[in-house]
Amino acid sequence: MAILARTTDLVISTDPTRIDVDMVHAFLSTSYWAEGRSRAVVEESIRNSLCFGACIGAAQVAFARVVTDFATFGYLADVFVLAQWRGHGISKRLIAEVLAHPRLGNLNLLLRTRDAHTLYSRFGFGPPPDPDRLMSMRNLRT
Repeated sequence: MAILARTTDLVISTDPTRIDVDMVHAFLSTSYWAEGRSRAVVEESIRNSLCFGACIGAAQVAFARVVTDFATFGYLADVFVLAQWRGHGISKRLIAEVLAHPRLGNLNLLLRTRDAHTLYSRFGFGPPPDPDRLMSMRNLRT
């Protein structure tokens, strides 16, 4: 539960006690990818993931989580920066810290995005090498 990065204004931490669950739920429940997600599901997802919170002062302004076995695979999910804090490089710092985390170094990472391809491609994400080998199923639990 260490603080991974600190600048004068921005602190990125994996300490679960620093996650503002109310803010995360409020954002996610209105996002295009998690609209309507219940607070109980958000709480469970946070408990069962490696979460990264970015704070300026006492206020959390960004969030990301990785669902992983810490050995071979991880899924980067629920990445966001609050609207009023976008354009300050916070998303780049957040993704850099996620990828630099010592327990995530040797993983194959997967993510989904509708509108942040430019952000993720600068970190090496791209289309899967064998998309015909990937399958998915949508579980309707929210």
